[in-house]
Amino acid sequence: MTGLTRRQFGLFAGASAAALSLPTYLRAQGKPRVVVIGGGAGGATAARYIAKDSDGAIDVTLIDDSEMFTTCFFSNLYVGGYRSFESITHSYDTLQSSYGITKVTGRASSVDRAAKTVTMADGSSIPYDRLVVSPGIDLIWDSVAGYSEELSEIAPHAWKAGPQTQLLKAKLDAIENGQQILMVAPPNPYRCPPGPYERASMMAHVLKEKGLTDAKVIILDPKPKFSKQGVFQEGWEKYYPGMIEWYGPDVHGGIEGIDVNAGTVETGLDTFKGAMMNVIPAQKAGEIAASAGLTDDSGFCPIDAASMRSTVDEAIFVIGDACIAGDMPKSGFSANSQAKVASMNIRGDLVGSKVFPAKYANTCWSLIETGDAIKVGAQYAPGDGKIASTQSFISQMNEEDALRKANYEESVGWYAGITADMFG
Repeated sequence: MTGLTRRQFGLFAGASAAALSLPTYLRAQGKPRVVVIGGGAGGATAARYIAKDSDGAIDVTLIDDSEMFTTCFFSNLYVGGYRSFESITHSYDTLQSSYGITKVTGRASSVDRAAKTVTMADGSSIPYDRLVVSPGIDLIWDSVAGYSEELSEIAPHAWKAGPQTQLLKAKLDAIENGQQILMVAPPNPYRCPPGPYERASMMAHVLKEKGLTDAKVIILDPKPKFSKQGVFQEGWEKYYPGMIEWYGPDVHGGIEGIDVNAGTVETGLDTFKGAMMNVIPAQKAGEIAASAGLTDDSGFCPIDAASMRSTVDEAIFVIGDACIAGDMPKSGFSANSQAKVASMNIRGDLVGSKVFPAKYANTCWSLIETGDAIKVGAQYAPGDGKIASTQSFISQMNEEDALRKANYEESVGWYAGITADMFG
């Protein structure tokens, strides 16, 4: 894949849904109504494309409980000192002023699928003709014995960006030489498969920059392998020798529990102790998806691969981390791509615009050290009852420095492109 400019990104990842000719008629009773729950890479993109490409023919309401949105993607670069917190935090103002989207700041507490209404935590009700559910993930706190939401204020997960990300950064900046950081990685499936390992790289980068080369990052993983493992471990040995240790279940024998106040993780092998803990528990679809009856036994939402339509309710589309997307990982790029397919089908439903065959794409970049970024990605299409990979790529070991630098520059261009695509 070549470098991505902001404009090229808008044409990539399913943007054939854009600029379609639309009929000028509206329903007799007024504009059809779309409500979008969740204002992240999936929800914000869907809201913008539905409003933009219907040319005002559809009334769009976007619900999110935050006034501003902080991206989980690129938050590791904030942890590593490459980005400011402000640079990964974005406003919904342009969606409202330029696209006529109604932004409701609050929590959606329930969905009445029969009545086609969303009830807010304050008791107000918002009707819809089509509903987009893009709530991201919720954390399964007790998946790590001894962990809880309350204890995340001591041992942050930072897997939902915002105050948790800032807390993680503050704790990292307080580490002293000779101390250990314990990371408990999550089991599959989870948001951003390479994310924990990029985060470990960024932690080591900060320690190394401060001359704390006797400090360590220890990753205790419930999985026997992880995304881009070979190139990550090659980079760790190159840049951070002896500073990052990864233990899979065949070595540690299972994570039996943690004591956040003592800073310990008990495993079948040994009890590990750290001055700082980063605990990332198992994940499920955001609670509103479950309460609406859209999830299955996996905790995530089954969808039709050709449209992103819920298999439970044809008036509802589920996109992003909350859905079961076949071969696609849970990532911001994936959510943005899925949003374009969903918005195209919603416009087809409500205003009769043309619907093209679904195409999806994803790339995940990970920064190991300054000027050295690796990536993995694929193209996807509906196949065998799921979203299936049709073509893929992954960084290789021993690549040229210039290629790795180009990967990083490409990722920066992508970030500028996707956030413009989300927020206008």
